[in-house]
Amino acid sequence: MADSQPGSQHGAIDSVLNETRVFPPPAPERAGTPRWLVSSMDEYRAMHARSIEDPEAFWAEAAGELHWFEPWSKVLEWSLPDAKWFVGAKTNLCYNCVDRHVEQWRGEHIGIVWEGEPMPGGEPEVCRLSYAQLQTETAKFANVLKGRGVKAGDVVTIYMGMVPELAIAVLACARIGAVHSVIFGGFSAQAIADRVVDASSKLIITCDGAWRRGKVVPLKQNVDDAIDKLDANTVETVIVLKRCGNQVSRADGRDVDWHEQTNAASDDCPCAPLDSEHMSFLLYTSGSTGKPKGIQHTVGGFMVYTYLTSKYVFNLIPGLDEPKRDDAQNGQVFWCTADVGWITGHSYIIYGIMPTGVPTLMYEGAPNFPGDDRFWDIVQRHKVTQFYTAPTAIRAFMKWGDKHPKKHDLSSLQVLGTVGEPINPEAWMWYHRVIGGETCPIVDTWWQTETGGHMLTPLPGVTPTKPGSCTLPFFGIDAAIVNDQGKELPKGSGGLLAIRKPWPSMLRGIFGDRERFIETYWSKLPGMYFPGDGAHTDSDGYFWIMGRVDDVMNVSGHRLGTMEVESALVSHESVVEAAVVGMPHEIKGTGIAAFVTLGNGFDPTDDLKAALREHVGKQIGAIAKPDQIRFTGALPKTRSGKIMRRLLRSIAAGETLVTQDTSTLEDYAVVAKLQESEEG
Repeated sequence: MADSQPGSQHGAIDSVLNETRVFPPPAPERAGTPRWLVSSMDEYRAMHARSIEDPEAFWAEAAGELHWFEPWSKVLEWSLPDAKWFVGAKTNLCYNCVDRHVEQWRGEHIGIVWEGEPMPGGEPEVCRLSYAQLQTETAKFANVLKGRGVKAGDVVTIYMGMVPELAIAVLACARIGAVHSVIFGGFSAQAIADRVVDASSKLIITCDGAWRRGKVVPLKQNVDDAIDKLDANTVETVIVLKRCGNQVSRADGRDVDWHEQTNAASDDCPCAPLDSEHMSFLLYTSGSTGKPKGIQHTVGGFMVYTYLTSKYVFNLIPGLDEPKRDDAQNGQVFWCTADVGWITGHSYIIYGIMPTGVPTLMYEGAPNFPGDDRFWDIVQRHKVTQFYTAPTAIRAFMKWGDKHPKKHDLSSLQVLGTVGEPINPEAWMWYHRVIGGETCPIVDTWWQTETGGHMLTPLPGVTPTKPGSCTLPFFGIDAAIVNDQGKELPKGSGGLLAIRKPWPSMLRGIFGDRERFIETYWSKLPGMYFPGDGAHTDSDGYFWIMGRVDDVMNVSGHRLGTMEVESALVSHESVVEAAVVGMPHEIKGTGIAAFVTLGNGFDPTDDLKAALREHVGKQIGAIAKPDQIRFTGALPKTRSGKIMRRLLRSIAAGETLVTQDTSTLEDYAVVAKLQESEEG
């Protein structure tokens, strides 16, 4: 009789556990790290136990490391599903990211290192901004916003490339209590219009364009096209930064120039003391159906949680010596390769990293422009110590070959991180060996837009790691594997991932849609937050994410996680990347469709398809053999690197026209080619 719990067929993951050793934490001197902030698993367990048993004392201590204009009367008020953290306190995100460092004599220390995308054969464009400079620029732009009528609580839409002014705009909003809604630069005009209307935003900040692989992404034109879709006078102001020098239209009375405005603005704009529960930003997430969800985050709880996760997960230690103008304070430079248009950029480029005092690096361009070694060139030149990227990017690096990272000195690296989706063990091993030199710990982080910060993650130098596992909960996170009734399952079981206690950076709602907020996150498992993921634990209590519950396939009564089959496929020598989805099957109910990208030197033959099916059968069992295999040169991804599996499900089901939202898709031609490809 088939087990009814997701994850009961562990398959490929169990084979990895059986065949791959556990990686013990490296000693600090091996990784070139000054020290590990948590020294042992015993210390981690004690800290985690305290954070669960006495959360108010734990989080009060953490919050005490940051600045508050007024103290809180109570750490937590919890009435499910509503949380209030640091009740009655007043603080400011921009103050803690910028002004606090200036007032603590770090004004000349570098806060942001920015590198632009170079033209072929040209020198990289680099800008280093000190905290004092950031204080001036955020104050000036905050005054620009106030001069255009923006008040605390108003929503400001930001649609920009990865330029320093993007961070300045975000921080300027935080400075005065405006709510920013950052829209990723890969979104379409319709997607912009939808978000502007939902947020009732009257001001948009954009660029004339953004560089991407030597070409201009027409950001201002997209904004103009979005405004054309709206009712007259919906958007009152568009602030345009000249970045690419291309010609753009200018609407009199509505469009104004960034530099003209800031040059005329005062740099006197103190940070506003904001209530801890004041909404800091909206970030829209899109699903396969329905309008995008405007996820609401607040000031105080989000600030404390992202700061603490940044500090411990990446082992960030700010320079404590005399002030100096140096972009490698204490030898640390943090680089998250995400776009600020995603939650990863919010939490781990700006708001979590900057309060630590460690410089944060922003890069404008693509990872393979002008060459496939672009990222490793940046790591070498800026002496990056913490590197945080997506598994899809890592698999692309693997495909491009070891020769590219081997051309560069990566010895500065101390901690490697992964984000966005579960990482398959083969990619983890390559990352550990080729990029980390077998000395850097890897922090495989699981979290969401809705959670605000890391939820399940190793601590570097502390947690023994297993390729493919996000290991254990962060401080304050009470995570469990439960069944459909919310009953906790024992170690070694698969089921639904649940979070049983509130945490400071949790979402406070879906903007304008209370019912959807409750239905989406709080109705599946009464009394618990349900993130929508299936997972299982192993005998050590380590968590293994199987992916979205929608991606758990019921094949002839057997529950299989798509990641299990993907990991089995990628473990074959010919496969660089694979995506697996369920498809309708008249006998099994659900069949397995695999989309496979091959490595150099391997031809897409029927014999190879047969070999891959047999390989999966040996790794997991005959039930997991793909019913359909399609070879493809690329998988459909967003520009943040996530595979758009819902599009693959449509293709596997035989739909001739993809009807879902493709506004975040980087290259629609990939989908077109897949629809034309031969089925296995």
